[in-house]
Formats: sequence, C-alpha cells, structure tokens
Amino acid sequence: MNHYRRYVRQLAFVLLATIVTGCASIDYDYPREESYALEDTQDTWTGRQLADDVAAHPGQAGFYPILDGIDSLALRLLMAERAEKTIDAQYFLIYNDFVGTAFANALLKAANRGVRVRFLLDDILSKGLDPGLAALDSHPNIEIRIFNPLNRRSARGLNIVNYDRMTRRMHNKSFTVDNQITLIGGRNIAGEYFDARDDEKFLDIDVLGIGTVVPEVSKMFDTYWNFRAAVPMAAIAEVPDNAAEALATLDDRLEDKLDEAGARPYEEALDATVMKYVETSNDVFAWSDFDLVYDSPDKSSKKTVNTDELITRKMAESLGSIDEELFISTPYLVLTNEDIEWFGGLRARGVEVTILTNSLASNNHTTVHAKYGPTRKRLLEMGVNLYEQRAAMDRPIDEKVQKEDVLSTLHAKAFAVDRRSLFIGSFNWNQRSMNQDTESGVIIHSPSMAASFVDGLSEWMPEVSFKLSLDDSNNIVWTTIENGQAVSIGKEPQTGAWKRFTAWFLRIAPRSQM
Repeated sequence: MNHYRRYVRQLAFVLLATIVTGCASIDYDYPREESYALEDTQDTWTGRQLADDVAAHPGQAGFYPILDGIDSLALRLLMAERAEKTIDAQYFLIYNDFVGTAFANALLKAANRGVRVRFLLDDILSKGLDPGLAALDSHPNIEIRIFNPLNRRSARGLNIVNYDRMTRRMHNKSFTVDNQITLIGGRNIAGEYFDARDDEKFLDIDVLGIGTVVPEVSKMFDTYWNFRAAVPMAAIAEVPDNAAEALATLDDRLEDKLDEAGARPYEEALDATVMKYVETSNDVFAWSDFDLVYDSPDKSSKKTVNTDELITRKMAESLGSIDEELFISTPYLVLTNEDIEWFGGLRARGVEVTILTNSLASNNHTTVHAKYGPTRKRLLEMGVNLYEQRAAMDRPIDEKVQKEDVLSTLHAKAFAVDRRSLFIGSFNWNQRSMNQDTESGVIIHSPSMAASFVDGLSEWMPEVSFKLSLDDSNNIVWTTIENGQAVSIGKEPQTGAWKRFTAWFLRIAPRSQM
C-alpha cells in the first residue's frame, strides 16, 4: 500500500510538472517587420492647426494638463477622429467595458479611413481579450503587439513558474496622432479612469503635448514597438479564418455596446470645448523646455536590465538638487529605509516635503497600504507633510465605506520641484516602478505649471483628504474638513475592523516588492 501511495504521489508530481512546464511557449522570433513613426505629417489636419504655434516656439514643447476624466476620454476619441495618417497607442491595460469599447471603436474607425494604427499592450491584465484583439489585428491597417506575453493564455496562474518575467510589466502610457500631438500620463483604458463607473472613480492626470516632445514620444514608442518582447498578436492568438467577417462582427458588437451604454457626456465634451486649444490656437499651452524620461524596455527582463537606462537615474539627472520644496502625488507609496533617509536628508536641509497618497479606505491595493503604513510615523517625525485621499466624500470619517458609496481613489502620478519643474507620467514612488515595471513620463520645466499644480492641490486637499499628524502619545491622527469644520479621528478613517485587520495581517506577512 505504501508503495502504491508513493507511486500515486510520483505520478501526480509528473502530471503537475507536465502541465506547468508543458509545450506552451511564446515564439519571440515570430516574423515581424520593424516600423517607425512617420515624419511627413505636417500637412495633416493637426499639423496645419499647430504649425504656427510650433514655429513660434522652436526647440520647445507646449503642454496642457487634463484633469477631468470625461474630457480626457473625449480628447482621445477626438484625436483618433482627426487622425489622418497614424495612431500609436501604448498602454498597460484595456478593459472590455464602455471605455475599452469606445477606444477600440475609435481605432477601428480610423483604420477604416486608411489610418495606420499601431497598438502596444502589456499582457498581465489582458485575459479574455485575445479574440477581440485578434479580430482588430486582422484589419490591414491595424497591427497589435503584446508586450512580455504570458505563455498560458487561459490558466494564467500557471505562469507563476516564470515569476520574475511575469512580474516585470510595461506600465508606460501614451497616445500619439500623426506624430503631431501626444497624450501621456497615468490613465489606463478602463471606466474608472474616465468617470464612466457609478461605483469607482480614479483621480488622475494626463498632459497633452505638442511641439518637440511629440517626436521624442514617438521615438520611445518605436523603441518598445520594435523590441523583441513586443510580440505580434498573431503569434499568441488564433487568427480569424475570415478577417472581413470577423471585423464586421466586431464592428457591429462595438456599435451595439456603445449604443447600449450611452456616450452622451463624452459626445457633449467632443462637441464643446475639449479641443478648443487645438482648433483655435488660443495660447492655452504652456511652452517650455522638458525632459522625456523613460525606462529602456530591457528592464522587462532581469537578465538584460541596464541600470544606466532606468527612469530613476534619468529623473535624478534631470531634476538635480532640490532647494526649497518637493510636492508629490503618488497612489502607491512604498518606501525602503534608504528612501526614507533620502527624505530625511531633504528635511535636514530645510526642504519642505509634501506627499499625497491613498488612505487605507481609498487604496484599491490593500497589500500596498500594508507596506506603506509602518513608514508613516518616521515620515511624520521628520516633518514630512503627509496627506491621504478620502475614499468617500459624503461618508463621515468615523464610518466605513459602504457598497453604495462612490469610491474615490488617487491615481495621479506627479511631482513638483521648487515650483519650477513638474513631472507627469506613470511612475509610482515604490519598488515596482523603480526596479521592475517599465515607466515613462515628462518633466516639464515650467514654473507656471509647477506652481499651478502645487497651489491647486494645496487648496483642494484639506476637504478631500486627511492630513496626518502625531499626538502627544506618538499616535497617528487623521484630520479633514467636514461641513466647514476640522474633524479628527485616531484610527484609519472610513474603514471597518476587518479592513484594518487585513492590512495588519498583510503587514506581517512575508514581504514582496511593490
């Protein structure tokens, strides 16, 4: 009997090993052609609209921040509608919801007009999208590539055997039309980023760019697009037998889904003022020098990562010394001892440091908060101004968030230095962004934009976030404004006992990089 049990265990092990290490693999040598951004696009609609402004600011770029989610989606849709030659889109995720549908529909309509569409998507959250993406990819004017694709398309948990590769993701985000105008920032293609959900709202920021920043973003896109880990869609998904039929079916499905969901707020934004600064050239762009900073795609593999090509090194070189003030907005704050000591060094020099991040209630990743929570006292003891986002604006701070509440989550990734430079991009202040995921962003050397960012958040934070402080017993106190009055609480606000226990348990669990 013991021999029989041993045989069964051995057989089970062999079967498991066969499943885990089976024949599923990615063909990184699948035939593909290198392609690059088109340069002869000055005579496109966008090129003509922007020509005078660009010519008046040689060597510089014009920037316009986009804070409103509805405007941000409407802007993408209108940019796609105005495209005449090319669309290049690079994103971490796209969901099969209203926003993803509207985005895919816009790409398909542009391709039907003869626009060349290149769409580069990270693979970690693309489960279930292969058929739709393959149908889009079958269009003669659309090419889709998947960055760092997972071997197993359905039983994705089995990809854990390639843990290090699985956890290195492309987090960059950009949307560029006709190599004349680009949109970069922190938003992914899903409803919560664009005010399109009734239960969840991500507070985020994009920046529209024209002028010399555009070809640099296109160069970044080309670098990723032609990288070996950017695998053609046809290498990982079944190609439709009848491309025309597949596209017709997809087109009908997209239109039906849009009609069912309703797009009125976005249609109104399209018809109103969202592109007035392009169509009327009314000097709303802030023109300045800049530094486009991004990781090399080599970072997607532990074996090939080049520390000289990391975004952190480039940001440090570009920003230089901080003299007076550092103001940070970051949703997922996880600091090492070395990071905290760096902030301590700034405070020792008299630099004012302000950080806005998520509270336990507003954070959509409790594990991240569990790693961040223990660092708060050290930051407060150093004199760092620490703020946390309120999860539900109408919910008192001593009541936990309810299912009927609209959950507000900070997702804006930006920081300002000495009110002279402003970073907007995909970079979080944590170890994932620093060491694993590829990131991108732009450092805008515009005192007016940097000051506007700091002043705007400083005015906004008291009522929509909690200011943290230490009481006489060295315990954390959360303070916010309710009904015009300052109110305080001595426990994680807007949370229940189970949420707080979960965060505590995750805090003592084995650590992983976040």
